[in-house]
Amino acid sequence: MYDEDELLPLSALQHLMFCERQCALIHVERAWIENQLTVEGTHFHEKVDGGSSESRPDLKILRSVHLHSRELGLIGKADTVELHRDEGEGDGAGFRLVGSEVGWIPFPVEHKRGRPKSDQSDSVQLCAQAMCLEEVLGVPVRRGALFYARTKRRQEIEFDRPLRTLVISAAKRLHEIVDQGLTPGASREPKCESCSLLPVCLPRDEKAPRSVSSYIDKMLIE
Repeated sequence: MYDEDELLPLSALQHLMFCERQCALIHVERAWIENQLTVEGTHFHEKVDGGSSESRPDLKILRSVHLHSRELGLIGKADTVELHRDEGEGDGAGFRLVGSEVGWIPFPVEHKRGRPKSDQSDSVQLCAQAMCLEEVLGVPVRRGALFYARTKRRQEIEFDRPLRTLVISAAKRLHEIVDQGLTPGASREPKCESCSLLPVCLPRDEKAPRSVSSYIDKMLIE
């Protein structure tokens, strides 16, 4: 269990899954550079977070919900948490709101500016939100959704054991990097082109020709 002052940003998990070096530059070295993608992402989330909560007989929608987990050592917020009326599908696993006689099933929804990614960074972030909700509310959160603005579609995510295990290992690695002040090295990859930190990261280009001195140094080491 982590103390309150040891909690790290939940959003850092997405940085970690995208690139450990990017994560360290942001959360260890405090480096940040805006580009078109980051600005658009900020404006998109401000619009989402600025929305009002809604309440219907079978659905309640909460915006910008604050979250934390002492077990994972994370703190942050969810864009949206939907509360679906428990009609029995949750096996009585819903929680009771004050003054309510029915159960409600939490369903986190994370909004993304672009398209679905090829990696699991978005799914890990969403699952971490669900695990925070479970710790705070004391009820299981089995599913959630990622909404992508470019496709205007939801991608439902099941929080199965492999994904939860990945969240736990990612949270542990995040604390290792921050606590030890590690900034891992990186080789240049296609995904680097979309990273706003490319000018300060300067990832190693494995295809670039090496100088004679670096070649000799390498031979002496070997």
